[in-house]
Amino acid sequence: MTKLKIKKGDKVVVLSGSSKGTKGSVLKVYPEKGKAIVEGVNKIKKHTKPNAENPQGGIVETEAPIYVSKLALVDSNGKPTKVGYEVKDGKKVRIAKKTGKEI
Repeated sequence: MTKLKIKKGDKVVVLSGSSKGTKGSVLKVYPEKGKAIVEGVNKIKKHTKPNAENPQGGIVETEAPIYVSKLALVDSNGKPTKVGYEVKDGKKVRIAKKTGKEI
């Protein structure tokens, strides 16, 4: 199991693949798989049976997980950046490598 530097709610940009350049926020993270679900990225169509929520059934478009290595955190100026760690006041905090600001 690896330690991921991307957390739920982070703003990220896709670095490679069919969704390259797309920005979105992280909805869910799977650290054991090294993947994350990003809003509006890696859309798939899923066939569903009729149920209480959707009595008609049919085809639903949802986001599929994407490897974290294909994502980069978006800095306060809107550019992709790497993530580092620093200890401030006895707490470990994430910092943006490009600007040095706390995330």
